[in-house]
Amino acid sequence: MTEDQLLGPRAHGGACGSAVLKAVAEDFQVDEVLDIPLSGAGEHLWLWVEKRNLNTEEAARRLARAAGVPVRNISYAGLKDRQALTRQWFSLHLPGKADPALARAEDETLKILQSSRHQRKLQRGAHSANGFTLRLTELQAEHAQLDARLERIKIDGVPNYFGLQRFGYEGGNVHGAREYADREELPVQRNLRSRLLSAGRSYLFNRVLAERVAAGSWNQAQVGDLLAFTDSRSFFPAGEAECSDPRLAVLDLHPTGPLWGAGESPAAGVVQALEMQAAATEPSIAKWLAEAGMKHERRILRLPIGGLSWHYPEPDILQLEFVLPTGCFATAVVRELVSLAGQTDI
Repeated sequence: MTEDQLLGPRAHGGACGSAVLKAVAEDFQVDEVLDIPLSGAGEHLWLWVEKRNLNTEEAARRLARAAGVPVRNISYAGLKDRQALTRQWFSLHLPGKADPALARAEDETLKILQSSRHQRKLQRGAHSANGFTLRLTELQAEHAQLDARLERIKIDGVPNYFGLQRFGYEGGNVHGAREYADREELPVQRNLRSRLLSAGRSYLFNRVLAERVAAGSWNQAQVGDLLAFTDSRSFFPAGEAECSDPRLAVLDLHPTGPLWGAGESPAAGVVQALEMQAAATEPSIAKWLAEAGMKHERRILRLPIGGLSWHYPEPDILQLEFVLPTGCFATAVVRELVSLAGQTDI
């Protein structure tokens, strides 16, 4: 499957040029933002870990081996990219145990930067945001055009597409979801089941968002929409009054799209019709998600970019810094700027 099939049209016009992302790990840096004060005491050891070209699950396994505990005793807030330089929190459940010697978990791919005790374990999704520092190299684009596009993105945000990495190489996870859906089966392996269900939901969401981008309504509330604040999982219906809420203009409040599950879309009117039409293009996946016990949830269609700044360390390098809500993809920002030369799975 192509990028356009998995995502959808750009909102701010064609790519300004081309560039390379992730030539080295340092070109894609992610810092987890966690607003939890640690007490310094308790049976959970929290670790601030820097990882280079190492995925979160492998880091958890290495910490478990070094600490001499089962991997189920290791918790983290979210998964981070493998091909990147990332800093994130882990917690180790160590009831009645002293701090273990963890030096053997460390090498050039994993460094423990800080540690502290706390009464509770780190919960999935506990972080409030992710901070990004990206370096686009081999840049072939006019700086003035990029600057104008970035100024527009700072004001309007970008479509909140799920990134290509959610779908696997050439959309392999979507193909897998279709195969299981057509057989009306679920994978036995837990990790595979989770990955394919997630890919199916993400693909249907992207189809809805693509239609809204094409219609120019991805960043505009319509009667029948379900609205949500940037950092909230709850939503409420939009009537005429809600469509004029001033918080929409300042990117605090947004229209949402479906994370598919049981039942019809809870949206109304033309919005519900569009969402049901998108589900009808993949009827077996929509039915499969519902029968798998997935509940209908919502995701904001518009992605606000916090603290966006940029500069050019060299004429052919663009460095970006910004903050995104959890579960959102930095590549959604990059895609509105440039095409990534020769890179199809980032």
